[in-house]
Amino acid sequence: MGGTVEGIFVAAKPGEPMRPVPEVVGKAGHGLVGDRHYRASLTRKRRLTMDDLSLVEAEVLEALRDEYGIELAPDETRRNILVRGVRLNDLIGQRFRLGGMLCEGIEICQPCAHMQQKVGKPVLKPLAHRGGLRARILEGGAVRVGDGVAALEAPART
Repeated sequence: MGGTVEGIFVAAKPGEPMRPVPEVVGKAGHGLVGDRHYRASLTRKRRLTMDDLSLVEAEVLEALRDEYGIELAPDETRRNILVRGVRLNDLIGQRFRLGGMLCEGIEICQPCAHMQQKVGKPVLKPLAHRGGLRARILEGGAVRVGDGVAALEAPART
């Protein structure tokens, strides 16, 4: 399974509009440098419960438009990475490459009432169970628009 990064978005502070960037650096245990959720320091215990970035599928936004007549721009989702050609729900519990980073899918990133209120569009029900993916950065690196997204084979059990 492989896909492509179509967009990268960060916001310096919570509540600020997401802004597109051509590339971003992710640090394991900290998040995306320059994003509102970046953590300068973190204990190991707290680290194991956190996600570092969020992703959304371009195809989901297109389906939202086609099936419900709702136009939602990638930055309005409040997700960091827009991808095409990869089913994000399939990455839950899986390791995957995102540009130069090694990541692990943690859980579905459900739409929330706060996002719906900010965009002023009825997106909660149409995006249920396909609102994106929360992921943890296992190995830091850079990701750029146009980079690949690829699931890694699960290690063989002995």
